[in-house]
Amino acid sequence: MYAQSTLSEYQREQLVDLFEQGYGRMSAASKIKVGAKAAERLYERWKLHGKLCLMEKPTKTQYSYETKKEVVDRYRAGETAMELAAEFNLSSANLVKNWGLAWRKGGDEALMPKPKGRPKGSASKPPLSEEEKLRLENKRLLAKVAYLEKLRDLRDQGHR
Repeated sequence: MYAQSTLSEYQREQLVDLFEQGYGRMSAASKIKVGAKAAERLYERWKLHGKLCLMEKPTKTQYSYETKKEVVDRYRAGETAMELAAEFNLSSANLVKNWGLAWRKGGDEALMPKPKGRPKGSASKPPLSEEEKLRLENKRLLAKVAYLEKLRDLRDQGHR
């Protein structure tokens, strides 16, 4: 089952059967009594992959910069997201739209693969100097004194 799907496996199978019988996404959703958005997402995948939309992909596919760039260029030239998703065997047309939006915001660099994991050297902090250690201890002691003074004032007022 898809991690983000609100539909059960049985509901997805029923919807696909209705799509194949000629029902639209809204009429199929109301017949089975499921959410319209979830049915719409499944309908788009069904139009793209047929019955294979019921199969879950084992891993998340990563696409090369060249593939993304070609898809975005053709999308900007006027081809539909659905046609491109079918031709490049993408999981959905939304992927094409997301790449197009990322390209508009960040240019070609937005389509480059992002480095995985933590950046090197981010795990360890440089050791504190003696002066920094003393400043931190001073802050801690000032906070402790303020707390104790507040506690003494509350006791003087009769609170316990």
